[in-house]
Amino acid sequence: MKSKPDMAVVNVGVMSQAKTAREALTENTAAMQKIFAALKAAGIEDKDIQTSNFNVNPRYQYDQNNAQPPRVVGYDVSNMVSVSVRKLDTLGQVLDTMVSEGSNQINGIGFVISDDEKLQDEARKLAVADAERKAKLYAATVGVTLGQIMSVSEGNFQPPQPVFYGKAVRQDSAGNVPVAAGELTVAADVNITWEIK
Repeated sequence: MKSKPDMAVVNVGVMSQAKTAREALTENTAAMQKIFAALKAAGIEDKDIQTSNFNVNPRYQYDQNNAQPPRVVGYDVSNMVSVSVRKLDTLGQVLDTMVSEGSNQINGIGFVISDDEKLQDEARKLAVADAERKAKLYAATVGVTLGQIMSVSEGNFQPPQPVFYGKAVRQDSAGNVPVAAGELTVAADVNITWEIK
């Protein structure tokens, strides 16, 4: 079954480069503070912002002839946060604001259904009905009848999967990033064993 997502999760952050690790970290910290302030100004709550990756790495220069070992020429600091945007109509604006405030890393957008338990239960009901329909078809084809159910299990559950239908959110006059949420498929896999007569 398909449903429209009501939330997006996006990873945004800043990569900073400097001659020393301390300088790169100081620059990155200042940039990330601006990102956090902009997220809060956009109405994103603290609970919806979580650090997802933080790295400090040396940057090397390699000798073209391999006569000398590589030497450290600077440091890269990367700080990424996973942001849950609960108001999808603001997603384009949030992305635009992140870039405007200094984010130079945005790694994908994932759309989700924040409270999909009712949809999962409906998918389970549909899966059971489909399993019964198929079992009756197989039983009739081989000349047997179904008896009582011996076991029921749920397996190989797949989280909601994106299905790209729907219209893109149009870029508004402010020039915000256009995004399309589409629909998600909520599925359940049910295994039922029947006694046959």
